[in-house]
Amino acid sequence: MSAILMHRWRNRQNHVLVFAGTGEGPVIAGALLESGHRVSISVVSAAGARSYSAMPLHDLHVGAFPSQDSLEEHLTALGVTFVLDATHPFALQISAQLRMACSILNLPLLRFERPDHDVSDGSVLSTVGDLSDCALSGHRLLLAVGARQLASAAAAARLAGASVHARVLPTPEAIRQAGLAGLFGERLAVLRPGTGYRTGGLEAALCRRWQITDVLCRQSGGAADQLWSDLARRHSIRLWKLKRPNPMPNVDVVHSVSQLCRQLNDHVNGPETGPHHGG
Repeated sequence: MSAILMHRWRNRQNHVLVFAGTGEGPVIAGALLESGHRVSISVVSAAGARSYSAMPLHDLHVGAFPSQDSLEEHLTALGVTFVLDATHPFALQISAQLRMACSILNLPLLRFERPDHDVSDGSVLSTVGDLSDCALSGHRLLLAVGARQLASAAAAARLAGASVHARVLPTPEAIRQAGLAGLFGERLAVLRPGTGYRTGGLEAALCRRWQITDVLCRQSGGAADQLWSDLARRHSIRLWKLKRPNPMPNVDVVHSVSQLCRQLNDHVNGPETGPHHGG
């Protein structure tokens, strides 16, 4: 048996469960399958699951876990040997649950973290409430943050004297949260980031229509973060970013798919040192 085939055969003994909530999820799953790992995926929505429909996965779980116990039962039932947290950086609840579950079940846990895009330190906010202290009097601010943060972000921005608009995802909950924040009609756009004929074209059109001077987005490191960074630079818009939460303590972090594959291969082949076992 060739060295490559032997390597892949050994990797097949590794069953990786990827909790995917970012755009890199399908790329990660494809790379792990190509490397010979057995792969299962967990996503929150049916829309998120569609990207994996053609992949030879061991299991595809759709939906949130109602409790810590149900999460641990899922990990045990699948018989996974490795867990990868590739959820959104601001999805703090599931990351904390994964850390606890892997610690209890003695499962190795890795966090996939996307790199930051360039932003000046003065434009990074620790909380949405910090908007109230920003120089926004007479400015026209576009909120491009999570729906649950809209109400507090809009209130803080109004305290700072800004005229507030928002872009939300096309889901009933997001639209409901926007309404609770007093954002509707001409002050609200419902769309998915990066859609349209040209990436960023719809967002740029919104900024022109509303004469936006400032944008608040999340420091997620993903496609939406990059989109707003590029748009702000091209159109001389002040970009504010909500600081990414700190990584979970005692959980190893990888920043690329290649680094992830090396870590997993080391785990299978017995490195001198390996990743933490969830804390």
